[in-house]
Parts: sequence; C-alpha cells; structure tokens
Amino acid sequence: MAGEDRVTDEQVQEWADQAEAGYDVEELKRRGRGRPGRGAEPMQVIAVRLTAEEVAALDAYAAREHLSRSEAIRRALAGYAA
Repeated sequence: MAGEDRVTDEQVQEWADQAEAGYDVEELKRRGRGRPGRGAEPMQVIAVRLTAEEVAALDAYAAREHLSRSEAIRRALAGYAA
C-alpha cells in the first residue's frame, strides 16, 4: 500500500530489546500521555455537524490565520461570547 509506513523486522526487534531491557518509568511519567493540555482545566471533546459549505469557510479562515480547525472554532466562540 503506497504511502503507508511499514514496520520492519528490525524495528520490531529493537522494540522488543528495549522492552526486555526495561523502561525508565520516571521518564515515561514525565512525557505524559495523549495530546498536551491547553491549561489547568480538563478539556472536553464536543462533536459538531457542519455542512460542506461551513467546513469550507472554516478551513479558509483557519488557513488565512494559520490556525488549526479547533483553534479557529475556539476563537470564533470567544468572539461570540465577548
């Protein structure tokens, strides 16, 4: 399949060697899991349905402002709530 990264036998062996040697638990705890937080408060994921035109407008705005879709939506909500 074109464009997909394939795991090689060498990579599998390297990962197995690392696992057998043991992991630095403190290092793993420092790195954390998942996406980095945006602040002290927990975040909530909310699904929103948009038309194709709304998605196109959102993407155009996000591209102009060099933002992710999520950040563009957050800015729009912040402006609405102000």
